[in-house]
Order: sequence, then C-alpha cells, then structure tokens
Amino acid sequence: MIETRKQLPQFVRDLLSSPPTIGDGMNAWLFRVARVMHPYRDHGEIVATLSASVMGQSVAMLDIERAVKNSKDAAWSPDAPVTAPRPKTWPAVNLEQREAITTAGGGLADLWEASPVKWEDSEHHAEQIIDALFPGNPLLCVGKSNREFATRNRSKWQGRLSAMQLIVPSSMTSTTGITKEGKESEHTLANTGPRQFLVIEQDQGTPDEQAAILLQLSKMGPLVLSVHSGSKSLHGWFACLDRPDEELRAFMNHAVTLGADPATWTKSQFVRMPDGTRDNGNRQSVFYFNPFLLPTTGGRNNKNERTEFPRESRSFATNQTSEHETTIRD
Repeated sequence: MIETRKQLPQFVRDLLSSPPTIGDGMNAWLFRVARVMHPYRDHGEIVATLSASVMGQSVAMLDIERAVKNSKDAAWSPDAPVTAPRPKTWPAVNLEQREAITTAGGGLADLWEASPVKWEDSEHHAEQIIDALFPGNPLLCVGKSNREFATRNRSKWQGRLSAMQLIVPSSMTSTTGITKEGKESEHTLANTGPRQFLVIEQDQGTPDEQAAILLQLSKMGPLVLSVHSGSKSLHGWFACLDRPDEELRAFMNHAVTLGADPATWTKSQFVRMPDGTRDNGNRQSVFYFNPFLLPTTGGRNNKNERTEFPRESRSFATNQTSEHETTIRD
C-alpha cells in the first residue's frame, strides 16, 4: 500500500519561506516551525526541510537537530480538542492560624538575633552570600530589572552583584532557553536547573509578622537566608536540593495558608538579590544567614549531608497547579 504524504498547511509553508537572519531569533524560529511540522513529517524530514530553508546562512546542524528534538513534546496537533485551562489551585489563607503565629512572639529583631552569621558593617556582602549559595562557577540568571537581565557564569558577575536587584534562586543549565511562546531568552523555565532553594515571600503583614511566619516555617524546613525586599516584604530562602516535588509542594501549600505568595513556586521566578540594590536605590538587606545548613562541603554538593524537610509536611494538601508567568516580585 502506498501512503500518501500529507501536504504542509499554507501557514507552515509561509513560515518556511521567511526565516529570520542569524541573531534575529533564529533558534526561536527553528523551534516554532519544527513544532508545527511534527504532525506532517518525521524527524529526518523536518531537519532536511529546515536545513533547506536556512541554506546560505551559517546555521549549525546541531541547532536544527536540537530544535526538532526539543519541540517534539510540545508538538502542535491540528485535531486536538480545545480544553479549558486547569484552574490554579492553592489553599486559602488561614487567618486564624496566621494570627496565632504572629501574636505569639518573634519578629524581625528575633530573626536577626537567631542568625548564625551577622554583618554589622556598612559594606555590601552579596558576593560572599552568592558564593556560599552557589559554589563553584555555575550559570546564574541575574537582573537589574525584569526586562534587563542576563545568564552568565558566576565569575562574569564578580564585583557586580550588589548593584543588581533580581536573581533566579537556582543555577541555570544553559545560557538560553525557549519560552512558552517559542522565543529564545536567557530567563526561562526551560533553562532553569533543578530547584535549589524554595523562596517564601509574603504579600501581607508587617516585617515583624512576616519574620514570625519565617521563624515558624524554619521549624519545618532549613531556612538559610532572609532578605528584605527594600520595600515591604521579606524573602525566606529554604534549601531544598534533591527534595521531591510532592514534599516541597506540601511545604509550599502550608506556607500559602500562612500568607505566602504562590508565585515563587515557579522555580524560574525572579526573587530579590541578597544584599543587592532595589531600583529605587534601597538596600535589600539580609536579616538572617545560615550557610551551615547548605548541602555543600568544599564547594561540592554532598548528598550525605543534605538538609531534610521533616515528614510532617507531607500531611498538608498536595494539589497540583499550573505554572505562573514570571513577574517581578516585591
């Protein structure tokens, strides 16, 4: 039996006939076109077609192969039914429980006093803190704003971190990735590595109340760092390398019931640079720093000494949620 090859739709042929030039979104174009070709051609045919479309430009065959492979899981389906997006489900704030914690004592001064490491000079210490959080020379995504950012090796950021206000709280796997819209960017979920820190940030309450919540959560997970946003909130960094997502989700659910913003569950979410500088010129001061809880020894991950979330956190609800769009956090 002779199989009739499907004709490419007109919109796909239009895309193939108008490739960008190198430096003008070529990788994003390869991904986008490969994604809509999967229902009509196999891997080799897509590679050959894309190669012919960019003939005359110095596009590496490796880039074409990678775009075809990476787009397979996100392949467009012309016959897929239109379904409503799944609602984003997070638990409601338990105001009674939150009030009980915030009125029981413990505040910003207590958080500061509990910190194993304190700096009482006026110097910025962003460099030392980041070296402790991300030992070695990993790729870090750092931003002056949510529009002005870059992913570079740690060594490239040397001496510049105190002037920055944003950082992704996990190291990156590559310099760029592809966004959900198929665009190439240095700040994407796709090029964010395994979750290293779960950051808890609150939208409500005074700094003392927020500190009380972080102190309470530190009984359930390893609080390594607390950073003031330079405005009205505290960010608490909890070490979580190699911890299972269901365990972390239970912890996050509990934090949300105490007033945490669920946006920081998305691991590519920008958070405040420790001891960095906000765009209004305010210092993003560090009120708590405990590098002794970090799962590192001599600059290398040591899984035998990793910090643990207690099993009690598994008792909280574990509803799944869609990922939030990346936005700048307070």
